[in-house]
Amino acid sequence: MDIRTRQPVVLLLDDEPNVTAGLKRALHSEPWKILTAATTGGAFDILSRESVDVVVSDERMPGMSGSQFLSAVRKKYPHTIRMILSGQADLEAAVRAINEGEVYRFLLKPCNPADLRITIRQAMEHKQLVELSKKLLREYEKKQTLLDELERANPGITLVDTDANGSNCMDDEDAEMATDLADLLREMQAQVG
Repeated sequence: MDIRTRQPVVLLLDDEPNVTAGLKRALHSEPWKILTAATTGGAFDILSRESVDVVVSDERMPGMSGSQFLSAVRKKYPHTIRMILSGQADLEAAVRAINEGEVYRFLLKPCNPADLRITIRQAMEHKQLVELSKKLLREYEKKQTLLDELERANPGITLVDTDANGSNCMDDEDAEMATDLADLLREMQAQVG
């Protein structure tokens, strides 16, 4: 089920409950299901049960940094968008998060709630576009396969005559062949299902 047909899910990870409570309040007006975790273990538990669209993680977590956590998320749940929310502008942490976790955004605390909402919205839109792009590519590949099979079975059938302006040229025989081709394509698509 894709993000357009279900309620999007955001997971907030921070070891300070006041921070996750504040972030949850800042996002309460959005149409997202907001989940929170105080440990990376708790976050992995949620990820194993829920289809999470966006994870926003604090960088400084006990036991495992946010960038290490997001790197593991990238490997196990590659379609989940990953973001870091850090209390310190640590260039090394930012570079590590980008390189290892392929984070979508690196945000600094305190983060403006409007900026956080906009960034998560953009992440959701990015995810939708990636999903749509993959779907369109699969559809294109199916149609191309059908055309290739049709050309193998009927050499020259997919060739089109054009005039000097690039317009398609059809005579009565071509029109009849086009009708036959359309019927054949519908028949092949019905078989592929």
